[in-house]
Amino acid sequence: MATIVLGVQWGDEGKGKLCDVLSSEVQICARATGGRNCGHTVVIKGTSYDFHMLPSGLLHPTTTNLIGPGVVLHVPTFFSELATTESKGVENCQQRLKVSTRCALNLDLHAAADRLREGQLGKKNIGTTGKGIGPAYSSKAERSTVLLADLLDDDEFGDRIRAMDKDYKLRYGGDLAGYDVEAEIKELENFRERLRPFAVNDIEFLEEAQQQGKKILIEGAQSALLDNTYGTWPFVTSTSTTFGGVMAGLTLNYRKVDSVIGVLKAYTTRVGSGPFPTEDFGEISAKLQEIGHEFGVTTGRRRRCGWLDLVSCKYSQSVNHHDVLNLTKLDVLDTFPEIKVAVAYKHPDTGAILDAFPASAKLLSRVEIVYKTFKGWNTKTTGAKTFDDLPQEAKDYVQFIEDFLGVHIKWVGCGPNREDILIR
Repeated sequence: MATIVLGVQWGDEGKGKLCDVLSSEVQICARATGGRNCGHTVVIKGTSYDFHMLPSGLLHPTTTNLIGPGVVLHVPTFFSELATTESKGVENCQQRLKVSTRCALNLDLHAAADRLREGQLGKKNIGTTGKGIGPAYSSKAERSTVLLADLLDDDEFGDRIRAMDKDYKLRYGGDLAGYDVEAEIKELENFRERLRPFAVNDIEFLEEAQQQGKKILIEGAQSALLDNTYGTWPFVTSTSTTFGGVMAGLTLNYRKVDSVIGVLKAYTTRVGSGPFPTEDFGEISAKLQEIGHEFGVTTGRRRRCGWLDLVSCKYSQSVNHHDVLNLTKLDVLDTFPEIKVAVAYKHPDTGAILDAFPASAKLLSRVEIVYKTFKGWNTKTTGAKTFDDLPQEAKDYVQFIEDFLGVHIKWVGCGPNREDILIR
C-alpha cells in the first residue's frame, strides 16, 4: 500500500521524476522530512517544474499531497511555489495540498543564523544551502521553535521568535545580516488565515487513508549519504533521510510498506563540502557537469562530479535495504569512450582493502580507489523504447551495477522527460 522512494548517493539522483511517474498510480503523495533545501525537477512536454517545499505529486490531478510533520515548513516558499505551479497550468493544487499542523516552521531567522554560522566557519564550512534547515531542526530539538499549530492558534507565537532572535545574537555575537524579527512576525500573521485551509491532523488523515486501503507514495528528501546519523558526518543534512526517517516523519503502518525504492545516478555528484572519493577535478568532471546539467535546483551551485561509487552505494543498501532500484541519467555517459566504477577502497597508509564504509570523514577523504573500467557505448540512448534497445555495452554496465549491489534495477533513466524511463 505504501511505496517509499529514497536517494542512494548524496542527493540530486532524480527522485522527483520517478515520484512523478509513480504518483499517477497512487491516491496520496507525501513528504516526511527535510524542507526547502530539497530540489526535485520534473520535465513534462518541455515544461520544467521545480519542487522544493511541495510534493511533486501535485502534477497529477487526482493525487492528494501531504507535507508531513517531519518537514520544516518555510511559509513564504510554500505559497510562492504553489503560485508558480498553478501558473504553469496545474489544476486544483490548493484543494489537493495538505500540511501537518505538527510541522515546525523554518523561519527567515533560521536562514540568517545559518548563513552567519557558515561564514564564521570559513573554509571549514559544511556547505549548507543557507536556507536555515539546520537551525530549524536545532530549534525543534531545543523546544524553542514555532509549530504550524502555534502560528494558527497561539497569539503569543511571536514571543518565541523574539526569544530565538535574542538567543542567536548572543550565541553568534552580532547582527544577523539585517534580519528584522518584527517584520517576520508580521508576515507570518498575514499568512495565518491563508494557511488555515491547508492545515490537517496528519495522524487522522493517514490513519483514515490506510484503513481505506489508499495507495501512498513517500517522496524522500536528500539521500542516505547525507543522513544525520549514517551519512558522511559532519558534512550531512540535519535530519534523517533514510527509511527510519520516513517512519519517524510520517505515521505509516510499517506492515503496509510494499516497496522501498532506491534512486542512484549512473555516475556520482555532490553539492557542498565533504569527502567525495571518486570526485574528478579535470575533463571528466567538466563533461559530466555540462552534459548532465549538474547545477543545484535549490542553490544553483555547480555540482561536484565523478565516477559511480559502488562502495558507497553498497553501504546505502545496507542502511535502507531497498527492494528495487532506479538508475538515472545513463544517457549522460553516451559519449564517454570509457567509463569507470569504484568497486573497493584501499586504506591510504596500509594499502589494505577496507571491509566497511568509513565512519570517519577524514579517512574517507584519503581512501585510494579500486576502479573497474568499462568500454563506452558511444551511441545515443535517449529515445530507446525498451531496455533491449540499448547498446550491449550499456546493458552490461547496468547489469554489473545490479549484480554488485544485489538489487534489481527496475527502471533505467535515459533522458529528462517522463517517457525517458525504461522498465526492465
